[in-house]
Amino acid sequence: MSKEAAILERPNSERQSRLGLDRFSYDNEIVKMFAIATMIWGVVGMLVGLLVALQLVFPALNFNTEYTTFGRIRPLHTNAVIFAFVGNGIFTGVYYSLQRLCKARMYSDILSRVNFWGWQLIILSAAITLPLGFTTSKEYAELEWPIDIAITLIWVVFGWNMFATIVKRRTRHLYVAIWFYIGTFVTVAVLHIVNSFELPISFMKSYSFYAGVQDALVQWWYGHNAVAFFLTTPYLGLMYYFVPKAANRPVYSYKLSIIHFWALIFLYIWAGPHHLLYNALPDWAQSLGVVFSIMLLAPSWGGMLNGLLTLRGAWDRVREDAVLKFMVVAITAYGMATFEGPMLSLKNVNAISHFTDWTVAHVHIGGLGWNGMLTFGMLYWLFPKLYRTEIYSKKLANTHFWLATLGILFYALPLYWAGFTQSLMWKEFTQEGLLAYPNFLETVTQLKPMYALRAGGGAIYIIGALIMGYNLYKTAKKGSFLKNEEAEAAPLSDTYVKHKGEHWHRWIERKPVQLLVGSLIVIMIGGAVEMVPTFLIDSNIPTIESVKPYTSLELHGRDIYIKEGCNNCHSQMVRPFRSETERYGEYAKAGEFVYDHPFLWGSKRTGPDLLRLGGKYPDSWHYHHMLDPESMSPGSIMPSYPWLFEKDIDVASTEAKINVMRRLGVPYPEGYENQAVADMYLQADEITANLAKSGIEVKNDREIIALIAYMQRLGTDINPEGKVAKPYHIEPAK
Repeated sequence: MSKEAAILERPNSERQSRLGLDRFSYDNEIVKMFAIATMIWGVVGMLVGLLVALQLVFPALNFNTEYTTFGRIRPLHTNAVIFAFVGNGIFTGVYYSLQRLCKARMYSDILSRVNFWGWQLIILSAAITLPLGFTTSKEYAELEWPIDIAITLIWVVFGWNMFATIVKRRTRHLYVAIWFYIGTFVTVAVLHIVNSFELPISFMKSYSFYAGVQDALVQWWYGHNAVAFFLTTPYLGLMYYFVPKAANRPVYSYKLSIIHFWALIFLYIWAGPHHLLYNALPDWAQSLGVVFSIMLLAPSWGGMLNGLLTLRGAWDRVREDAVLKFMVVAITAYGMATFEGPMLSLKNVNAISHFTDWTVAHVHIGGLGWNGMLTFGMLYWLFPKLYRTEIYSKKLANTHFWLATLGILFYALPLYWAGFTQSLMWKEFTQEGLLAYPNFLETVTQLKPMYALRAGGGAIYIIGALIMGYNLYKTAKKGSFLKNEEAEAAPLSDTYVKHKGEHWHRWIERKPVQLLVGSLIVIMIGGAVEMVPTFLIDSNIPTIESVKPYTSLELHGRDIYIKEGCNNCHSQMVRPFRSETERYGEYAKAGEFVYDHPFLWGSKRTGPDLLRLGGKYPDSWHYHHMLDPESMSPGSIMPSYPWLFEKDIDVASTEAKINVMRRLGVPYPEGYENQAVADMYLQADEITANLAKSGIEVKNDREIIALIAYMQRLGTDINPEGKVAKPYHIEPAK
């Protein structure tokens, strides 16, 4: 027997002293906590999504209450899936893999628990505030300022715990998964902080620091990169850890992983403007977004191929192993989504897809396929490890796989069809040169069967997730949980000997701080190039003299519009296409939105564009339309809003709103806040008088009055000749 083998036969304490190994344990408890939260919030978020999908087929499922309308719970669904389901999935995978990659327990059990409970409280606060109507309206960033601060603090806790663990690691080099974790941490921090600049009006109400075009650019710089750096890069890190583990194969190409990482984080940050093609954003910024979106195809597919080719030699196991099946479909969905994304950024394709259900299908290929399937595969691999047993039922796991795969297909394919249908109907003209479908509602009712199929696909996917929950529960009951997993490793030496022929990138793999700083520099370049000129060069956003600030009543109406989530279904952006100018009116100009805090351009047209709505219908039409949409638009799937006719306008906040808007640069004259309430009632009296002429009696302090005022203001500052179509309603006191 050799000397080393003899030492290994001795008791642990003696073996440690003779071989110089450190004994420690991995914290599996925190992994279990996040894994359970992932499953619970995943099912909750998906069920809310199913309700949202069914509301587009059966409007009665809005339940005629203000807390369950499509406009309020659609952002609840997106936040639950992104930050609750995927977010907890990220923490599950990171807390498991990081400890083993660093050969060290997490730096602090206390910080781990603060991370867990803080994140769950943030999710719970979102679940409460969004249905209550507390929203910023900014997609994927709807949560109000107190919750934004909480997110920042918990993210710092996570980063602190992660970096402190990396610093005390017992391995010299940082594995590729850790690069993606570091890039995720630093970029999400920058995105969240920059996009969340807002001035509070009250405890749960604020106005965005940015306005109009600038707000749109910052929002979609954030929105696209929230997909990139919250839904993609951390999951790529998980792919690089769990796929080799599940396949028992090394990563296909080390060099390809280097190119994948650095090219991806550099290019992704430039691509946000492709969400704003043909909008009022300066053309040079749109073009940058297109160019870098196309370039993204290379690193994205490089990562996909690196993941799939890691399975070389293990394909025979894929037929039998549900874990590998989930991972193969996940990586394939990643490749499909990252091919489709650049294609959708081409202007001629975007002209067809934007504002349609095509975009919704694209997003869900990534969400259901990439994030969902990789999460399922990770959980099926983790639970037997954590509970020291075999999976309860391989048959149920395989059943789940096929239900999830079929669910994705039944979800996405009808929406692709719906997207093409929408765009073709919106753009079709008769031989006489008239719109073939001038009534927008015709394009909505045509889609109901497709929406029903989409809901069916979502239901199938959810059934699969419930089967997984049962299977993993039974696995846990069958096994014995290993709370603290014993491990040992040699301590990290203070000296490092460079090996002959060592790759140059090895240097930065030994330096976590340099890796973080390098990632920060790389991701800041694109954002700075796009945003600095937009903010500092006035010619990018030329002003229009006739565009004036909102009156106090219109400002209240705009906030009600935001509270009810109307921007989830209606855009305020007429693009320079003949089909849109014929349907809606003059195309949008950048200078029209200079007083919009936040912007409300929207990203989906379930209903028609509203930018030129003002003056198109009498006040009585808006009154009846909000009370009973089908009375004005037979076949409408819009919910009714009876509470707007009962609730009072929040008059107490009027002065604060005017003051905050002035601080943001809106040119309200000094002292206007002192007469704003009186002016509000003067304008409200005009509207109630108009309604009275139509036989409608309503008090002048009801929310419906403010909303009508805002609706009637939309688009009236300019007309095709550029003249004032409607003067600033109330002159300030002299």
